[in-house]
Amino acid sequence: MSKSVQNSLTLASRLLFVALFLPAGIGKLTGFAGTVGYISSVGLPLPTLGAALALTVEILGSLALLAGFGTRFAALVLAAFTLVASFFFHAYWGAPADQAYVTQLLFFKNIAVVGGLLALAANGAGEWSVDARSQR
Repeated sequence: MSKSVQNSLTLASRLLFVALFLPAGIGKLTGFAGTVGYISSVGLPLPTLGAALALTVEILGSLALLAGFGTRFAALVLAAFTLVASFFFHAYWGAPADQAYVTQLLFFKNIAVVGGLLALAANGAGEWSVDARSQR
């Protein structure tokens, strides 16, 4: 695969992750009380702190991926966040039967997202990034 195609695909992957995480983080920020309530509903402690942490990870992680700055670290943090959140918020094994299918789809979609983030962490941001410019 040519470097140009590889860099294009890497940039596209970063932008697609931003399309997932940035709106979610902004939604948590603008609907903070609802986010706190949702976190409380699954029984997690310190829901206000959890909501603040979640929106911070999603917004700052997205901005890092967008710029390609600290990409490997940002991808690892987003992967860990997504994996942990999946077990608490998409626990299909404990969902009512009428909700289990969709919850299971969301869980495994998140597992695939974690896989993509790990690949990004392993391979880096590509040449079209702040990371690449700082290495030159």
